[in-house]
Amino acid sequence: MSEIETLRADFLSKIKDINNKQDLDNIKTELFGKNGKITSLFKNIGKIEADKKKDFASNLNSLKNDLLSEINKISSELEIKEINSKLKNEKIDITLPVRNYVEGKIHPVSQVIDEISSIFSEIGFSVEEGPDVENEYNNFTALNTPDNHPARDMHDTFYLNNEKELLLRTHTSPVQIRTMIKDKPPFKIIAPGRTYRSDSDQTHAPMFHQVEGLHIDKNINMAHLKGCLNYFIKEFFEVKKIKMRFRPSHFPFTEPSAEVDIGYEIKDGKIIIGEGDKWLEILGCGMVHPNVLKNVKIDTKKFQGYAFGIGIDRLAMLKYGINDLRAFFECDYRWLNHFGFDPLDVPTNYRGLSR
Repeated sequence: MSEIETLRADFLSKIKDINNKQDLDNIKTELFGKNGKITSLFKNIGKIEADKKKDFASNLNSLKNDLLSEINKISSELEIKEINSKLKNEKIDITLPVRNYVEGKIHPVSQVIDEISSIFSEIGFSVEEGPDVENEYNNFTALNTPDNHPARDMHDTFYLNNEKELLLRTHTSPVQIRTMIKDKPPFKIIAPGRTYRSDSDQTHAPMFHQVEGLHIDKNINMAHLKGCLNYFIKEFFEVKKIKMRFRPSHFPFTEPSAEVDIGYEIKDGKIIIGEGDKWLEILGCGMVHPNVLKNVKIDTKKFQGYAFGIGIDRLAMLKYGINDLRAFFECDYRWLNHFGFDPLDVPTNYRGLSR
């Protein structure tokens, strides 16, 4: 029997008897290491007679391939055996009670959106949604925003193409346009969602959350708007009385327009909403501009209504004592564990929103 055949028979027998990775690694080193038997034979090919060299090299390559194939096969079998052993030994009885667990928390923004939706649902508002990527018409033109309005400037708006036809919506008012285009009045909706503007500091973020409200019907006036907002603010802050004032302002999509301030005072370093000598701006609102209604084919002689926009993130900061808007988006579990809410604490008016 030739040296190659003897080596084949010897090591195939050894490989088949291996039952652990350490022994398998030792065999590989013995065969293919720096001074291994297969390695040494390859080094000595140059010393073999020319007429025998070709056959010797061919048989040696065949031996090498056969041994590697067998080693890889045994290696796979050992890995499977090891995995099965771990699965058997590390099996968990899922019928046992949990000893240690980490409970997830609801983000304050998600909680406040649920609170707002719960409040407005009590007075007949439904929730509408729309895409974050909007077209220029729905975001600006249909809302009576002039071509030269500062809000269209790239410093404020994230445009997605050179023609400025697509953009990340700067407010959720386009949802109102989409709703009025696809349906017929009356409308009584809120539209919460993400919005985007090129701004970032302690009280501004490039991505933030807003809720828009819209009520279109016959004989709607500013008194209805005031009553709606008065109800919402009292319910949201869970106070019985609220001091509120309307200040004249300007928005392209409402006429007349107003900023809404609420009274507050500071006690023991905390803001107390309701009564007080100080004023805090909280939202913008007004009667829907006739041009907006005309753009969505609504008869302005029969229908009119009001709209309002509220910053959800700032409401959350105000109600729950959060002093930096940037913390909302930093994904710090410690912060979420402190300001977050129990997943089962679904806001409802009848038992209190935040309890």
